[in-house]
Amino acid sequence: MEGNYYMIHDYLIFTGVFAIFFLLTVSIYLFNQNSRIRQRNTRLSEANKIIEQKLNEVQLEHIGTKLNPHLFKNILNSVQSHAYQTYMSLDKLANVLDYILYESNNKFVSPKEELNFALSLIEINKIKINPLFDFRIKSKVNKSDVLYEEKVFAPLISVDLIENAFKHTDFLAQDSFIAINLELENRIFTMKVSNKASLKNVLEKENSGFGSQSLDQRLKMIYGNHYQLEKSSRNGIFTAELKINLGDFYDKMRYS
Repeated sequence: MEGNYYMIHDYLIFTGVFAIFFLLTVSIYLFNQNSRIRQRNTRLSEANKIIEQKLNEVQLEHIGTKLNPHLFKNILNSVQSHAYQTYMSLDKLANVLDYILYESNNKFVSPKEELNFALSLIEINKIKINPLFDFRIKSKVNKSDVLYEEKVFAPLISVDLIENAFKHTDFLAQDSFIAINLELENRIFTMKVSNKASLKNVLEKENSGFGSQSLDQRLKMIYGNHYQLEKSSRNGIFTAELKINLGDFYDKMRYS
């Protein structure tokens, strides 16, 4: 009996040790497998981020190739239709073309550069209209803002709102107007454009084509949740307001 007891006891010990060894081996195996899976998922996640980034860059480049010829056409039409103001127009046109040809190829420009471009573009478009037309422009730019000369602004962002205002305004209406406000304060850029449009043009704006879509796409891809773009039409007056929190975006770029 005593011999059988020791045999059973040894068998139980052996079984227990074997079970512990087996569980330990399985645990190590599962741990290693889990580590490999996590590493693979990490690599896949990084690869997806790279692919997504490249796709965004391709989309942005594709948008740019459509935008620039369209902008050239509008500018040249403006200059050509008012030959008597050619000298002044060409001076502004030279500034705009330099910006489009050289600066727009950069991923980012400074608010200073984009604002100067926007003002030149506005002056070129103004030659289309009667000198008595109600045109209002207000620029409130804090040149001491820390981001005024930092590369945080996507080039040509201001084009769509300016071009649409001149394109869709009813210049024959007695109460017609265009109002443009530009502001840079506390690292926040704001651009508000309002104009009186005919009912037909208001409907066209609400179902606007490539320009509006490209602006929305660029803003979303570049600034994510650091911008707001609001559009509204009421009593024949169309208003678009763009606000970009350049400060938060700059901080994200700097620390990412």
